[in-house]
Formats: sequence, C-alpha cells, structure tokens
Amino acid sequence: MAVPPRPPRSSPRERRPAPPLDAAALERLALRYVERFATSRGRLADYLRRKLRERGTEGPVDPEAVAERMAERGYVDDAAYAEGRARGMARRGLGERRVADALRHAGIDADGIAAATAEASPLDSALAYARRRRIGPFAREAADPDTRRKQVAAMIRAGHAYPLAKRVVELAPGAEIEGDD
Repeated sequence: MAVPPRPPRSSPRERRPAPPLDAAALERLALRYVERFATSRGRLADYLRRKLRERGTEGPVDPEAVAERMAERGYVDDAAYAEGRARGMARRGLGERRVADALRHAGIDADGIAAATAEASPLDSALAYARRRRIGPFAREAADPDTRRKQVAAMIRAGHAYPLAKRVVELAPGAEIEGDD
C-alpha cells in the first residue's frame, strides 16, 4: 500500500507578535541589554526607544529614566565606556576626529569625549593605521603620487589630520618615525 504524499505547506510558521512593553518589561529588556553589551546611557536609551517603536507600549514608560537608573546602579558607566571605546579605536588606527564622532553618536558629552581622547597619541594611531594598510614606512615599495594621494585621503577618512597623514604617507618604506605629535 502506497503512502499518500504530504500536502504542501501553505506558508512558513508565522511568529506571534511580541507583546507591548510596560515599565517592568522595559526594565528587564534594559537589564538584558547591559548584561550583554558595554554601552552608554545614550545608546541604551536609543535601544529602548527602538524597542518601544517596534512593540508598542502599555502604560507610561520612559526610556531615559530607565537608562538613568541603570547608570545609578552602576550597570552603565559613560566614562568607562568612552575610555574603552576610544582606546580600542585608537589601537585600530582611527584618528581623534573619527573617535570623537563615534563617542558623540553614542551620547557621550563633550567633556567625556575630551577626557577619553586625552591620552591618545595622534602619531601612534596614525602609525597603527599605516601598519594595517601597509602605507608609508610599512609599505613594501614606494608608492606613486596617485596612490599616495589616495592613501592620504584614506587616512583623513579614518579621522587623522591632513598634515599628519601626509607626513606618514610620504615616509619611505622602512623609514624610522620621529616626533611626538
């Protein structure tokens, strides 16, 4: 006896929509987020606002107040976040302007940005970028003028100042780096 064929599936299983958020659910969502990610108050509040837009609300909820409570409890520390993020970005070779833009986007104020970027050496981060991209003293061979212009442009997009970028790009392969910029 033959087995009858299965009927075709009409559609993939549809997910039920997530329930709207109330104050307690928003607090749980914030706790879950801060346990998984290092974040700032601004980024946490943005995340919570996005979740409120996606799921809706039940009753009055304030994402800024939740983010502030997380900071008061010590789960969110803007200064430590800014310092760690600035250090990591400088290690990858990104310039001060690019680091400041990223921190500003994360909701860090001007004083916090200045404190986080105070210890970074522009020359060290420019050299880290040049090392990663094999530019200037880290190149295998000297670049032609058109390639050097493109390398300077790339360093400027990475947040480095024009004079510093030009100086690094114009160094001969294997050259020693001098100076404390």
